Amino acid sequence: MSRLTHVTSGPYAPPTPTRELTAVSADGARLHVEVHGPEGAPAVVLAHGWTCSTAFWAAQIRDLAADHRVIAYDQRGHGRSPASPACSADALADDLEAVLRATLAPGERAVIAGHSMGGMTVMAASGREGLRAHAAAVLLCSTGSSQLVAASTVVPLRPGRPRTWLTRRILGSRAPLGPVTPLARRILKYATMGPDSAPHMVEACARIVHACPRSVRYAWSQVLDLLDLDHAVRELTVPAEIVVGTADRLTPPAHARALADALPHCLGVTELPGVGHMTPVEAPELVSAKIRTLVTTRLRVKEGA
Repeated sequence: MSRLTHVTSGPYAPPTPTRELTAVSADGARLHVEVHGPEGAPAVVLAHGWTCSTAFWAAQIRDLAADHRVIAYDQRGHGRSPASPACSADALADDLEAVLRATLAPGERAVIAGHSMGGMTVMAASGREGLRAHAAAVLLCSTGSSQLVAASTVVPLRPGRPRTWLTRRILGSRAPLGPVTPLARRILKYATMGPDSAPHMVEACARIVHACPRSVRYAWSQVLDLLDLDHAVRELTVPAEIVVGTADRLTPPAHARALADALPHCLGVTELPGVGHMTPVEAPELVSAKIRTLVTTRLRVKEGA
């Protein structure tokens, strides 16, 4: 891990897990997994995005763990999961299946929430038996299935080759991010968050993102650049809800609308005015409420059927 860590106080300080374990993926990659909340409670699984970690979900874990069993894991190379040379959409799907297998009983279902690359993880696993056996519903936050670089508005130019070329160079940079300075906070806020994001939200996101090793950041940027999961979206047959910020520069609302059109069972799209890409941090209460509603209406209904 980087010398930089998450915040240690306030609503975005990660709670202490009830237990920790290691899930082993299909290729032997080891994944750090945390379980929060009471055993036997309805299960929620959280998959974070590119350059983040389980710390990204601190607000949701703190809220939901009172009466849910919340399972969060570090994507390979992120947080406390060791880096692996195998970076691909299939690896993301393998890893999610490994976490579900390690934490849920046979036939047990959960609500799965994925942010950004975490949402892409859910899409990549759409045809997998592990997802179909365990997912009662999914929440897709600030994500897309293809054309991620071309559609990004991080570079304030008209769509076209120059903007795509510059965006690719920025997002795929090998340069170290360095310490969290005032300038670093301003850059991260511009690229990933809404203009009215509170300073403590920016600080939390900056510490998490800057903690990601640059080799891992670069390796996954190459995967995201070429990602095409349009076919997988059509295979995601479980009920799915979508959340996106209107000020999202990394996965603008057009992605959410395209997902809604392609998903076999879309429950709706919520567009949050002025919110950027980091929806679980920028709109923590709403994201938690969406997860709670899916548990109440989809998970418990299925269990009682």
